[in-house]
Amino acid sequence: MKKHFLGTLAVFFSLLLHAQKQNYKVAVVAFYNLENFYDTINNPRVNDDEFTPQGEKNYNSKIYFTKIERLATVLSGIGTDEKVFNQDGAAIIGVAEVENDTVLNDLVHHPLLKNRNYQIVHYDSKDARGVDVGLLYNPKYFKVENSKPLFVKLPGGAKEAYYTRDVLWVKGKLDGETVHVYVNHWPSRLGGEERSAPARAAAAMVCKKHIDSIAKADGEQKVIIMGDLNDDPVSPSITEVLKAKGKANEIQPGGIFNPWTELYKKGFGTLAYQDAWGLFDQIMITYPWLNKSQNGFFYYQQFIYNREFMKENTGRYKGYPMRTWDGNTYRGGYSDHFPTYLILLKRTE
Repeated sequence: MKKHFLGTLAVFFSLLLHAQKQNYKVAVVAFYNLENFYDTINNPRVNDDEFTPQGEKNYNSKIYFTKIERLATVLSGIGTDEKVFNQDGAAIIGVAEVENDTVLNDLVHHPLLKNRNYQIVHYDSKDARGVDVGLLYNPKYFKVENSKPLFVKLPGGAKEAYYTRDVLWVKGKLDGETVHVYVNHWPSRLGGEERSAPARAAAAMVCKKHIDSIAKADGEQKVIIMGDLNDDPVSPSITEVLKAKGKANEIQPGGIFNPWTELYKKGFGTLAYQDAWGLFDQIMITYPWLNKSQNGFFYYQQFIYNREFMKENTGRYKGYPMRTWDGNTYRGGYSDHFPTYLILLKRTE
């Protein structure tokens, strides 16, 4: 296969070119909740005592480095499977539940990922558990121009904690195209789904207002909204606040397309709880990604990365994501979430 910048995929795409063979550049955009990715050092400013050698989990360097290996195994495989999308893997990876940039640096320097030269965007938030979101990006494909954390003010009574994770905004160039990425980890459902719903609506509104402000200043942009939203594609925070829709042919200028809605309705998910699947880990895109006749990147397809080695293979939780922890019991898995990713295509000569 002829090699192009960003990788090239020779595909038959009948909807585009009437079954004529066409080469494409491929960009993979992913999100993964890394499930309690802490270092072993006690941070007195946050509640991380259980993730220390003296804590209830007896967390130690051996567990920590095994965790890194597990996560690197997953991240190295996304977008490189049997369909040969791009052997460089994901160009952009949003991550959640990371304690600091130290753990991310250890992760990207693991032998399975080191050759990709992933760079990091991360800011500490005021979250009580000390976990944040971050962005990993391959500078071969994506060039960061600007970034900042967006504070989420929680409405009174919605959550016990006063602070939650910031939304991370990153602006950059994907093969020369301006792209805005928002990485989210919205407030959990702890305390009840109904009670906590206003907290997730507040986080969604932070995203929406920032997107709208950029569109007002610079015109409608190519935007990617990703994260562990602690809500499903049909939840009000997504359908009413973001106003995202699940059918591409219904999206108008200014609108947001959610590729996961129909999959969720068919029973697919990224995490399981009490024998029910949820699809909290979503990647949504704005209207400009949907024009398949454009010269730039356009949306092609969405995937849940849920390989067999990442799943529980016996017992009542068979088929669930193989998690690192079950309470204080070490399971030695990967994460309690499956990652998701999008394939973006761009025509080449």
